[in-house]
Amino acid sequence: MIERKKVWSDAARSGLVLGGVSIAYMLCSILLEKVNGGTAVSVLVNVSSLLLWVFKFVLCIKLMKVFMQKFAASNEGATNSDSFRFGSATALLSALLYSAFFLAWVSFIQPDMLADSLEAAKANYADTFTEAQMESIDGVLAKLPNIMFFVNLFWCWLFGTVLAAIFSRNIPSRNPFNDSVDIQ
Repeated sequence: MIERKKVWSDAARSGLVLGGVSIAYMLCSILLEKVNGGTAVSVLVNVSSLLLWVFKFVLCIKLMKVFMQKFAASNEGATNSDSFRFGSATALLSALLYSAFFLAWVSFIQPDMLADSLEAAKANYADTFTEAQMESIDGVLAKLPNIMFFVNLFWCWLFGTVLAAIFSRNIPSRNPFNDSVDIQ
């Protein structure tokens, strides 16, 4: 069994990388949203956004697997359980970094982002909401950054933990023939 300190130390480095990838994706998405133009530009921006999301998704999955493999390879005697703990800790730290950045973004850097989105939603559904419902929506606006922080934190950690559970089944390899001697 690997020491907790070692697991968390290695997970912090891996979490920084995975969180950084997610933050870079978020910043690129925000920049793409600011591109204005005609229909062709709008379609190109939407396709670019989708491709960027797929790239980020696949990259994060591959990075998680690589980090877990490197952890198991660098720690002699690492078990599948150790790999899972490392992956779950990496997911938690990555989620914490990404969620904290998102909270800072919507609270300090671009605080009107959520308000603008909420106003657009209210304008689109104004005839379906009662006055009391509109007031309750306004009450949620002040709490929305904090709510989104915890939702992002939970969702990213859950996804990473499920990914770690899937990968840890074979990291390190449980193949009994890996260490066998070649007989010639």
